[in-house]
Amino acid sequence: MFDTILSGDYPKSKVLNTVLLAIFFGLALGPFLFDGAVAFSTITNICIFIVLVASYDILLGYTHIVSLAHTMFYGIGAYAVAIAMNSMGPSWGSMFVGVIGGVLVAAVIALLVGLLSLRVKALFFALVTLAVAVGFGILISKFYAITGGEQGLGFRPPRELGPGFKLFEERWYGFNALGWLWNLVTDPGNLGENTKQAVFDVRMSGRIVLYYVIFLTTVGLFLLMLRMMNSPFGRVLKAVRENEFRAEALGYRTVMFRTINVVIAGAIAALAGAMAAMSDPWVTPDSYLSLGVMVNILLMCVIGGMGTLYGAMVGATIFILAETYLKDFMEVAYDLTAGFFNALPEWLSWLSFIHELISPDRWYFWMGLLFVLSVYFFPAGVVGQFRAKELESQIADSEEGASRTEPA
Repeated sequence: MFDTILSGDYPKSKVLNTVLLAIFFGLALGPFLFDGAVAFSTITNICIFIVLVASYDILLGYTHIVSLAHTMFYGIGAYAVAIAMNSMGPSWGSMFVGVIGGVLVAAVIALLVGLLSLRVKALFFALVTLAVAVGFGILISKFYAITGGEQGLGFRPPRELGPGFKLFEERWYGFNALGWLWNLVTDPGNLGENTKQAVFDVRMSGRIVLYYVIFLTTVGLFLLMLRMMNSPFGRVLKAVRENEFRAEALGYRTVMFRTINVVIAGAIAALAGAMAAMSDPWVTPDSYLSLGVMVNILLMCVIGGMGTLYGAMVGATIFILAETYLKDFMEVAYDLTAGFFNALPEWLSWLSFIHELISPDRWYFWMGLLFVLSVYFFPAGVVGQFRAKELESQIADSEEGASRTEPA
């Protein structure tokens, strides 16, 4: 059964199995494991960016297509939903019109970009896509009456997906696992009280419905991309990545395959944008079309591991958790160490610069350093590195077994 679901593409590492299962169950049970609006927003963003980064990975990782216009398709999906909901009203019908319209528009523009520029190689293709993305961003800013310009466009979701909708009358409970673990470390002697405090009420509102719509869509799209990359179509894309001239010599129309791949990636990115717009119904150019978002997508793809899809799960989770909680963690560390550094004698006062380094105002520095270190120690990405280690271990075990069975 799992072979069919995963299309025969397993993580191929015991460590990765554990990490990916933890991510999956953490997201599946997220509303009942993590308390607070920040935690809820974080797990929602992880789901959305898993789809977005995986859709970019089928370009960069599987065919080495370096596109800088992926945020454009992401923004098309978001703006299509916002425009449809504003013009047609907050209903399920307008939402589906926006989603389908965004996917179709993104697919058509991706097709045009592919046909016009995929014959351009490497850096030149990246520059063409960057120019298209910048031009699209300018258009969004100029058509103020439709898109809201720089200020963005807000809308109301369907009632069943809003916070005012009550799904169940019964009282539901959750257990704040991270908060309980943190209190266990900081206050181990007060286990009973900490356990009581970890239990929280879960309001079964439309936000829960929306979250599970996003989660199930993420699972479905991820498995669809996994199936596609392990199909004959995906094997041709890998052949194009390894040696395009050889693939052409074998009779494959490489430009056609690359173009189809760009169209599929653009359509899936538009779906990710539609999900993001529904989770936060205020669409702005900075949130969806900026170069910073494109850089974040590229970082998540590289950190997780290109050409694996599982890397999208790992990379998106690591990046969003670091972006959300690193500053808070540094603030706690800064306050805890303040007494120690203030008590230092005068001849050791020069060590106070260490305390300033862990100031929460410098969280961008540490975030950048973490990513540099991750690339240094995991040059093939987290998933690629663990897979390589598992393969080396299997080869070593097989060689050792072979040497034992050789006659003396």
